[in-house]
Amino acid sequence: MDRISLEKIAEVTRGHMISGDPSHVITDVSTDSRAAGKGSLFIPLIGENHDAHDFVAGARQSGCSAFLISEKEAAERIPGADIVLVSDTLQAMQDLAHYYLTTLDVKKAAVTGSVGKTSTRDMLWYTLSEMFKTGRPEKNYNNEVGVPLTIFSLDSSYKAVVLEEGLEKAGDIHRLSAITRPDVCVITNIGISHIENLGTRENIFRAKLEVADFMLPGGKLIINSDSDFLSKENIDRDLDIIECGTDPKCDYYVHDVHDKGVDGVSFMLRTPEEEIRIDLPVPGAHNALNAALAAAAAECFGASSDNIKNGLSKLSLTGKRLLVREGSGIKIIDDSYNAAPASMKSAVDTLMNTEGKRHVALLAGMNELGADSERYHREVGEYIKEKKVDVLVGVGEKARAIVEGASGGDTYAVWFPEKEAFYSGMKDVIHTGDAVLVKGSNAYKMSEAADRLLEPGALED
Repeated sequence: MDRISLEKIAEVTRGHMISGDPSHVITDVSTDSRAAGKGSLFIPLIGENHDAHDFVAGARQSGCSAFLISEKEAAERIPGADIVLVSDTLQAMQDLAHYYLTTLDVKKAAVTGSVGKTSTRDMLWYTLSEMFKTGRPEKNYNNEVGVPLTIFSLDSSYKAVVLEEGLEKAGDIHRLSAITRPDVCVITNIGISHIENLGTRENIFRAKLEVADFMLPGGKLIINSDSDFLSKENIDRDLDIIECGTDPKCDYYVHDVHDKGVDGVSFMLRTPEEEIRIDLPVPGAHNALNAALAAAAAECFGASSDNIKNGLSKLSLTGKRLLVREGSGIKIIDDSYNAAPASMKSAVDTLMNTEGKRHVALLAGMNELGADSERYHREVGEYIKEKKVDVLVGVGEKARAIVEGASGGDTYAVWFPEKEAFYSGMKDVIHTGDAVLVKGSNAYKMSEAADRLLEPGALED
């Protein structure tokens, strides 16, 4: 982060200094008192279950001397510190992030969507990194706190940044876009994630489209037109809308997709200028469309076909997204970060294109699917039966419907009420030589099951 004075921070956050030196400069912003040190500005946020003002003294002891607070009494616990008092620390942090971003000469891209946004963000980052020093979020920093923290991680040496904008409720992406003001926006798809909060896919579509709320007329909006809500006709905005998809009429046309299981994906991409072959080193045929979206966004910033091919060839996805792990005589496709019906089915396709004596799907439930949750789970089970997966192992109450959907076919389907019960019986259902897909919503922490399976001797009698 470039240097910024407390005087300027007080100005842009509409706060005022109640102690200290206005000329003091900071070079880092932290919301974690354990990470705040010399040169940091500690911003204590107030959540539903905690108030980080309780930790200002700890941050002071760690060497932090600059604080942005909203509770004046907290100043008594940090004597001698430089303190800016504001009415709301979260809003102040967002205002500061917006201002700070305006001081940087960076090209800005924002990615959102029901599924695939982090993968697409990573693809775009690898591509732009062939041209510029490019920033991106750490981990899954895509919310009202994570986006500002990503912005604060930049400095004047960066020439581009790829931001991810997540959604929990209507208005979330609008607020993030007010901070970021992106030059190029990408919407990966409109699915049913968060339908529990937003009610309908129409509402999800409107909420995702908020990513473009602060774009100037003629701004670049890139969409996956294979997703039924996303089309030029359905978006009433004065924007340059670029369609990517498997229809030859698309601006970026994906075809001849070859799913090589855990060995990756290859496909042809016809751009407005040429046709190029792309080889992705990560599994999942759905990633061909994500890569097309990233390629289209990168070309908006001047990327060449060589930049695109070279960048994507280096791709490594953030977090537990389709990681290939081996041990205990089995091959695991660890896609345990998150789950939705579309991504579940795509991961099953990857499993079936992966070499193994048997194909095993070890699945937990999918969250935030609303009133039709059981039906969506059952449909995943029916898809597993259709694809003739050898073994389905469901873990947890919601996964019971997946098992029920897979019943009555060639798939051997078994259900365990929780992970501990699965651990007791896993030797009976998973064998040496199996290819195993592990997936479920992040709350179920299915990565723990993958870890357990890979322990030495885990499947030995």
